[in-house]
Amino acid sequence: MRLQDKVAIITGAGQGIGLAYARRFLEEGAKVIIAEINEEQGKAAADTLAPLGDVRFIRTDIASEDSSAECVRQTVEAFETVDILVNNASIYGDIDNRNNDPEYLKFVFDVNLHGAWMMSRAVAPIMAAKRWGRIINQSSGAAYTYFLPPSEKTDFTELSAFTYSQTKWGIIGQTKFLAAQMGKHNVTVNCIAPGVTMTEATKKVVPEKFLPFVSLLTPMGRTLEPEDLTGAAVFFASDDANLITGQILCVDGGANMPA
Repeated sequence: MRLQDKVAIITGAGQGIGLAYARRFLEEGAKVIIAEINEEQGKAAADTLAPLGDVRFIRTDIASEDSSAECVRQTVEAFETVDILVNNASIYGDIDNRNNDPEYLKFVFDVNLHGAWMMSRAVAPIMAAKRWGRIINQSSGAAYTYFLPPSEKTDFTELSAFTYSQTKWGIIGQTKFLAAQMGKHNVTVNCIAPGVTMTEATKKVVPEKFLPFVSLLTPMGRTLEPEDLTGAAVFFASDDANLITGQILCVDGGANMPA
């Protein structure tokens, strides 16, 4: 098993991709903390995954400095350390892409971008002190693909906030900056950019009539399931990626091929 006895915090692991990461990490021998704001989902996920290994739920609001720090404190209390952080949590299924209000933009940034930094900030001293650690951020294919603002008119009305795409592009930059700082401490920071993944959240965002055509957007001609992303996460978390840092890996069947 590639992650034997490693301690991993996975944010937003109560459902979807995060839940798939948690399951695969447990199968690879890791001890897993489900850091989830939704208490019902977090507890249910921990109960479901308990037969696979040592998994615990800690209610965590990644947009809160105190909550992020408390999650890490409780993890260290339970397992003595933190080896791996997967910054998976974000506002996605419930996002309002038609809301261009600056306050809403700030709210989404606080979770999707600043929340990842908050969690990274909390684990960084622990990883640096022991000179080993893995931070895995999650961006999105939305960072590379432009979408016109939703409008029924062709006339200009207002500048779109491109809220989700902005935050996910920010994660790419954050990955590189964190990697540059943490490398000297033997801590790697990498990023996965999933394509459209068939989760319940996606079904809330993408109109049902368009879902059958998602596979046509990729050279491989198939849809992406949460389990298709777990291999990339395990690789970045393992010793196989010892000298890989600051990298963005698109897992999307070839929909995006950045240079």
